[in-house]
Amino acid sequence: MPLVRIDVNHGRTAEQLQRLSRGIHDAILAEYAIPERDYFHVLTEHPQGQIVAQDAGLGFERTPDVVMIQIFTQSGRSQAAKQSLFAAIADRLAELDVAGEDVFIGYVENAPGDWSFGFGRAQYVTGELAVPRK
Repeated sequence: MPLVRIDVNHGRTAEQLQRLSRGIHDAILAEYAIPERDYFHVLTEHPQGQIVAQDAGLGFERTPDVVMIQIFTQSGRSQAAKQSLFAAIADRLAELDVAGEDVFIGYVENAPGDWSFGFGRAQYVTGELAVPRK
């Protein structure tokens, strides 16, 4: 059950924003075989100048079309699975004319007890939800 935060500069249409979110979700579905309804995205637009995304010394320039993605999910997936997900997301966003250098992904892992889906309960701990398979 990933929680995905997507940060972009202001300027895309509502349809473009929805397609970004859907493209990322479709990549996660394909790579991690999660249920379709495990769709938890927060999409935030920022005024120009509020996203700083340099190249970390890799020798390329990003454009104002940068898409900053944070994926919060349970630990346990292999590095190969993560790399496959990163590539799938970049491929899906390339179909939406987002250049590879403009796809930035941060991946944060946690444990089942770190999630509450409502009512102030940790449903993976209480047994209301089954802990997802990796």
